[in-house]
Amino acid sequence: MSIALVLAVIVVALVLFSIETIPIEFTSLAVVCLLALSGVLTPTQAFQGFSNDTVIFIFTLLAMTQGLAATGVVQMIGQRMAFFARFGHQAFVLAMMGVVAVFSSFISNTVTTAAFLPVAIGAAQRAKVPRSKVLMPLAYASMMGGTVLLFGTSTNLVVSAALVQRGLPAIGVAELAPVGLPVVVLGLAVVVLLGPWLLPAREGKPGTEGWALREYLTEAVLPPDSRYVGRPLADISEGLGLRVLGIVREGGTHSALPTYVLQGDERLVVEGRREDILRVKDLQGIELRPDVRLSDAELEGPESLLVEASVPPGSPLVGRSLKEVLFVERFGLVALALHRRPAIRRLTKLQLLRRARGEHSLSTLPLSVGDVLLLRGPRGRVAELAGGANLMVLEGHEYEPPRYAKALLAVILFVAALGAGSVGLLPLSVAGLAGMLAMIATGCVDARTAFRVDWRVVLLIGSMMALGLAMEESGAGKFIGDHVARLGAYGGPRAVLALLMVLTIALSAPMSNQAAALVVLPVALSAATQLGVDLRPFAMGITLAASCSFITPLEPSCVLVYGPGHYRFTDFFRLGTPLTAVLVAFLVVAVPWVWPFAGP
Repeated sequence: MSIALVLAVIVVALVLFSIETIPIEFTSLAVVCLLALSGVLTPTQAFQGFSNDTVIFIFTLLAMTQGLAATGVVQMIGQRMAFFARFGHQAFVLAMMGVVAVFSSFISNTVTTAAFLPVAIGAAQRAKVPRSKVLMPLAYASMMGGTVLLFGTSTNLVVSAALVQRGLPAIGVAELAPVGLPVVVLGLAVVVLLGPWLLPAREGKPGTEGWALREYLTEAVLPPDSRYVGRPLADISEGLGLRVLGIVREGGTHSALPTYVLQGDERLVVEGRREDILRVKDLQGIELRPDVRLSDAELEGPESLLVEASVPPGSPLVGRSLKEVLFVERFGLVALALHRRPAIRRLTKLQLLRRARGEHSLSTLPLSVGDVLLLRGPRGRVAELAGGANLMVLEGHEYEPPRYAKALLAVILFVAALGAGSVGLLPLSVAGLAGMLAMIATGCVDARTAFRVDWRVVLLIGSMMALGLAMEESGAGKFIGDHVARLGAYGGPRAVLALLMVLTIALSAPMSNQAAALVVLPVALSAATQLGVDLRPFAMGITLAASCSFITPLEPSCVLVYGPGHYRFTDFFRLGTPLTAVLVAFLVVAVPWVWPFAGP
């Protein structure tokens, strides 16, 4: 009964992680609650993941990387990457990926990608290389860099903690390097060789002043006294470059026929580029009118800015609407339009057109990771937004200058904290906490910025460690492992290892790297036991495979570059599929060679 219950919880978790409208922190805590309520785990067992030393260290590591970003360490290195453009496009991409992979070996993948994103865009423009040829390699390099050292990604740390929890040796600081370094070299070679042919050459048109040519959705209002009342829709749509998707008014939705006679108090659901949408405000008798507005003086004054801002992974806005969070009152900015990735854009159009039946408007749509908002408001409020974790400003804002004078000190403190924890001078959690507090005390980063970490990661890891323990306590891991081990009769341990690595990669799309690794790990250890081989190669294979899922743009690093790179979902499939296949094939050979099935 316990086995069936735990497997049911896993299925429910997979479904909930796949549904973007349900916050990941809710799903994480729901897993813990179900395991405790069902009696599979005691309350102490269910919550012990949140007090684990590794979870605390991951939190402090994320906080310290904020210090490296705030002091400009990453930016100073990245600004010099454009030098390599003189040697050609491939040399530039190779140099950029190499630098990013090095940083990602020590720093969180997502933090590295976010820090290098504006630098890579600027360098690509100076090098006259389409950003679509640069940003996907940037994300991939940050993911591959996490396979080199223990600190490269939180996945390595949580698997190490899970092994200790089961009485096995932790992963050494550089234990992954013999396989991780070749993974980086091989991955960089594949991207540099195949990228020019498989990556799209998609870039904005000249004269757009650096703005991405995204298709935005918005609502235009026709006031009762508009001069367009009584005139055909064609008088508005022709010449504006906008596509009117439908007309919404009390009582129903009307098709956007050119001959439709306009009436007062109507809302037009429109789609178009930034320039076309902003042209609406210059027409008399029709305007963009969010549910709550700032004064015209604030919106049109000399200190007003127009910016694009993306919803990053971990933002508290994910799953919530602008109206729900009181966006205008809280941030002092107005959302004029919304861009969404193709996978959910069609659903959004339908939701806006069904507003007449009491459903969604632009301000009531739940936001998703990767959404881009077109915002307007005072310069000071944009600066405040750029310094937070709610939205990532993409264009139109001069960021606060990094604290370059503290850069060397930040590096020293970061290295000292990692070194003290690595050699056992201090426990990892204590070393990380000391390093974080030292950065704040010395002014490398202010406390508010340091604590702007992705709390969802902490909740996810704690809950998944509870789920992994439940699989072991209930026997679910052994049950699945027994069935997987049967494959060993046909292909041996190597075939079982390959199957488990592919399963990890497949699960990392709906769940996350950390969650996928923690779910598959008990199965892998049980399968190794049934096969009578050493557990280490299976544990290391799962750990490395979790960082090799490049086929979809659902990884946080890929989500960050999706909009700025003008990518489509299929772009990642074209390059990510051969890259993933090559690296998995390499891991199947290399992992048993470094960690033999027969043991040391």
